[in-house]
Amino acid sequence: MGMLDAMAARVVAGATVEFKPTGSSMIPLIRSRQSVKVAPVDPSKLQVGDIVLARVHGSVYLHLVSALDVPGGRVQISNNRGQVNGWTGHDRVFGICVSVDGVTRPGAEGKMRTPEGEPQDR
Repeated sequence: MGMLDAMAARVVAGATVEFKPTGSSMIPLIRSRQSVKVAPVDPSKLQVGDIVLARVHGSVYLHLVSALDVPGGRVQISNNRGQVNGWTGHDRVFGICVSVDGVTRPGAEGKMRTPEGEPQDR
């Protein structure tokens, strides 16, 4: 199990996690080894441009929501360099990035869910 798989498991269990992912696919939004905070998400509230922790084709990514299929209950996941990872269902979108190096991500507020699975009142 990789680091992102472990973080996804904790988020699914209701935890908000902080970790330092590696890689360059999300530059300049997230640089390698920057601290990110990811909270459980209500996938029905996602918008294009949100950064999410999601499983696509068996791999877990911390990538962008690049398109929405609201009737189908799924989102398209891509990196910040134009590569599309694919579509995934709301049940495989685990969390939303709420901050990078302590700076709050625009648009993340109000999209988180409580540990009981209920959307937050924001």
